[in-house]
Amino acid sequence: MARTETQRAIANLRAFTSPPTNYYKCPLTRRAAVLILLFADKKGDLRVVLTIRSAGLKNYAGQAALPGGKADTLEETPFMTARREAFEEIGLAMDDRQLPAGYEVEHLTELPSNLAMTELGVRPCIAYLKTPPPSPRNRDPDAARDLLPKLDPKEVAAVFTAPFYNFLRDKDLDSQTRKTVPGEWYKGSWHSWHETAWHSKPRPARRADERPPGTSGANTPAESGKEKDSPGKSSQSTLQPSLPRSFYSIAGDALHQPRYRVFGMTARILVDAARVAYGEEPEYEHNSHFGDEEMMDRLLKIGRLGPKRKDGEILTRDVMMEAAKAKM
Repeated sequence: MARTETQRAIANLRAFTSPPTNYYKCPLTRRAAVLILLFADKKGDLRVVLTIRSAGLKNYAGQAALPGGKADTLEETPFMTARREAFEEIGLAMDDRQLPAGYEVEHLTELPSNLAMTELGVRPCIAYLKTPPPSPRNRDPDAARDLLPKLDPKEVAAVFTAPFYNFLRDKDLDSQTRKTVPGEWYKGSWHSWHETAWHSKPRPARRADERPPGTSGANTPAESGKEKDSPGKSSQSTLQPSLPRSFYSIAGDALHQPRYRVFGMTARILVDAARVAYGEEPEYEHNSHFGDEEMMDRLLKIGRLGPKRKDGEILTRDVMMEAAKAKM
């Protein structure tokens, strides 16, 4: 991927205007945001920062995720929420003046909101970590060296990066990765979410993500430009999420895998972001629409997504069928 193509991708994201969102119709307790933080590696290709969630978390323990979480106040914008959560989870400074000299985070755009299975409206916020030009103080700026290794995974088990454009492809673009890293880049399937006719076609694909190259420890983001199939050693206690044995090639250990797996809503958000950035559709089957704005609107109209989630309240087939009949 040439630098000019990366510049075009950033320009496309800057120019993207998200349609009206139902995010602001949701009560505070239903609002969340995630940060899609992009940066250019030494070759000029975009990479995205991801995390492995801590084993002790109530929801999605041990799974790959974007930095993010719930809103604190109604006045907090999705991007403010995403930046604050990124600071709390991985130590990304909220003030650019606290970043290494010359680096800054640009808010590019936001994507349509997604509905999490926990019934949160999740707003994806895309940002670009700008690398400064060479200077006497830093003759060879490199985000992977200057910033990412300094991030502190405070609330996550690991921080890693993945090639952004590759989320539109069904195989590793890097030939060295294909040779040295076991497993497939993409392994997808369709499923019907809550058996709803109005959301079951198309259904979200899931994908397997690249194990970060050059990992020197579970707490250290991978450097770009190096390839290594060793998963590295964790300086934390071993992560043991409650996942099916078939989920990972090494059962019960999310950190010591040939590849970290990115799937579900996180993968769908990243694929959608790449579609906007590069103006291309993925090589594999994927949702034609972006986000879950219509689903959220219908659920709000029948009184769901209220301030308090009742015990045992789940989105059953009957609820979704009722929502499908809501007048728009």
